Amino acid sequence: MPQGQPARVPDDGLTTRQRRNRPLTIVHTGPMKGKSTAAFGLALRGWNQGWDIGVFQFVKSAKWKVGEESAFRALGDLHESTGAGGPVQWHKMGEGWSWSRKAGTEEDHAAAALEGWREIQRRLEAGTHDLYVLDEFTYPLKWGWVDVADVVATLTARPGHQHVVITGRDAPADLVAAADLVTEMTKVKHPMDAGQKGQRGIEW
Repeated sequence: MPQGQPARVPDDGLTTRQRRNRPLTIVHTGPMKGKSTAAFGLALRGWNQGWDIGVFQFVKSAKWKVGEESAFRALGDLHESTGAGGPVQWHKMGEGWSWSRKAGTEEDHAAAALEGWREIQRRLEAGTHDLYVLDEFTYPLKWGWVDVADVVATLTARPGHQHVVITGRDAPADLVAAADLVTEMTKVKHPMDAGQKGQRGIEW
């Protein structure tokens, strides 16, 4: 794709403008770090375009202090006070969202994850956000807590112009097949291989 030009122009009956502005399903998967970081970088671009951003973290504990969360909450406040960028909602399991992951059995966690997905379905149907970041959403799919076929069907049929980014290892094959853009993060080197622990500003 030199200079952003497609390798071929599909015979789909769409104009260049229509094709350019299709809503995308994006998957960041693979064993290496950087999947969420890439998704949040995309969300930062969207915020600058004035998009409504919705972030839904399915695995990270509410006790973890994630640098991107603080930054996006600040950007959301900036939008509310000045009108710059777009609105931001950040929902993290265990932090007051109705589908909170609380201490309990695996069945409890599965039910909570499914309720979270149901809320996202409602928002997609209503066209609530312009960009959805479903962070570490591949894990509830891998564990069988959320039905992959249901997710693919919902994303395929979603109305309007809503982009969806899904992150996490081991993305299911059916999700990968349905996505428009898939990136696999592979490891070449990592400081932890040499015994170095994660550090502030790099890992969080």
